[in-house]
Amino acid sequence: MARSLVIKVTAGAEAPERCNQAFTVAAAALASGAEVSLWLTGESSWFAVPGRAEGFSLPHAAPLPELLGSVLEAGTVTVCTQCAARRELTREDLLEGVRIAGAPTFVAETLAEGAQALVY
Repeated sequence: MARSLVIKVTAGAEAPERCNQAFTVAAAALASGAEVSLWLTGESSWFAVPGRAEGFSLPHAAPLPELLGSVLEAGTVTVCTQCAARRELTREDLLEGVRIAGAPTFVAETLAEGAQALVY
């Protein structure tokens, strides 16, 4: 069974280093062969909207659009249901491949056999 990594990022542009670290770890885990599920919560939810990741910049860090693209290509990206609702985001507002799901789905993923959860 492949190991899976569930990463919840709670920070957005207001905490750029913490935010970017979550995306970097997600991309590195994928490159290492792990299954990755990246959860965007709080202000990081905005990065699921087209064009928003392109506005993020952090010196000496991989570009956020590239990191997000790699996770979308090979992993799963989810926006928290409540976080989406608070920002009036619907599935139609999000990048292709991003889903909206709630706490029951997050709990199921983190409790799956072989799963490791990280929160940033």
